[in-house]
Amino acid sequence: MEQPRAVVIGAGIGGLTAAVALRLRGWHVTVLERAATLEPVGAGISLAPNAQRALDVIGLGDEVRPLAAWQGDAGLRRRDGRWLARTDSRAAARRFGGPLVLLHRATLAALLTAHLPDGAVRTGTPATLADPGAAGRPARVATPDGELEADLVVGADGVNSAVRRALFPAHPGPTYAGFTTWRVVVPAPEQPFAPHETWGEGRLWGSQPLKDGRVYAYAAAPAPARDRAPDEKAELLRRFGGWHHPVPDILAAAEPGAVLRHDVHYMAQALPAYHRGRTALLGDAAHAMPPSLGQGGNQAIEDAVVLAHHLAPTREDPTAALAAYTHDRLPRTMDVVRRSARAGRASMLNGAPAVLRDAALGAAGRLAPGLMLRGLDGIADWRPPVQTYAA
Repeated sequence: MEQPRAVVIGAGIGGLTAAVALRLRGWHVTVLERAATLEPVGAGISLAPNAQRALDVIGLGDEVRPLAAWQGDAGLRRRDGRWLARTDSRAAARRFGGPLVLLHRATLAALLTAHLPDGAVRTGTPATLADPGAAGRPARVATPDGELEADLVVGADGVNSAVRRALFPAHPGPTYAGFTTWRVVVPAPEQPFAPHETWGEGRLWGSQPLKDGRVYAYAAAPAPARDRAPDEKAELLRRFGGWHHPVPDILAAAEPGAVLRHDVHYMAQALPAYHRGRTALLGDAAHAMPPSLGQGGNQAIEDAVVLAHHLAPTREDPTAALAAYTHDRLPRTMDVVRRSARAGRASMLNGAPAVLRDAALGAAGRLAPGLMLRGLDGIADWRPPVQTYAA
């Protein structure tokens, strides 16, 4: 029998994971990416044990785990460097069944792409969903080179998803969270430091080591949507230059043109479903969330393996399989969206509420050392519905 054909729109982490998972399930997969090259937007991605177990399904978990750079202590700090709450890597591994891994998005994208055949990913190819398909007809995707017919289309085209708008034109889409983020990767400073996230009044900074000897740093602060500074490095120096070590050293090492800035949007209102016809949504296209729990990419990876799990390699109507995918994923991902939004609001508090927040965190950190990890309870301990396709 001829292989069923799947077209994935978007070659981000979720789209590439879906392509690998579907191929292992027996699908012929084509990935269409608007960008000219596979250089993922963003710098680092945190993979909690839930995402690592999802990657186990497609044979990549053991390639990712050795990239864990966090060894020993880490925690939450004030801008003057005082610790509010602390934990360690062993406690995280015991609680969730594995390490927390931080790596560059380009590294993960390369690992995923290596598991796809040559020609499976077409860069420089913008795509539009022309027809989501139905039981009696295939889905159709329009490209500059003509239309493609598919037994399945996967919309993995990000927070501003055109596929989502085509499926659910009445939905309002993501909401601006009220704050913006900066990200940069630099060589590690000479003086060592413990991985940390630091909360100030209406500002946040994180410094996390990578296995390759570099540091992934991120920051957040309230700002009007689409507001931009002429020099984003200078903007970071203005906002964070007086904070504790290693923040000044990281900022000194940053190349001005390498500082990335993105406004944060999230899906405050759930979609009615994550599918319609023969088309499914995953990742930010379905459930964009603030980065506050580091779960955006993790949930996209979960989506991909659950979607492939429900889809047998057949050209028959996939409606029942896609309904099962929506049933499994919509409640869980929207719960993570809401929890991430709450954490984001807490980190952006200012004035007296921020002082009270820090006092409460400091007291809780002394009385309950595992406080930092509790925010991932029910998230990082997730397990996929199948062990592996990779064998």
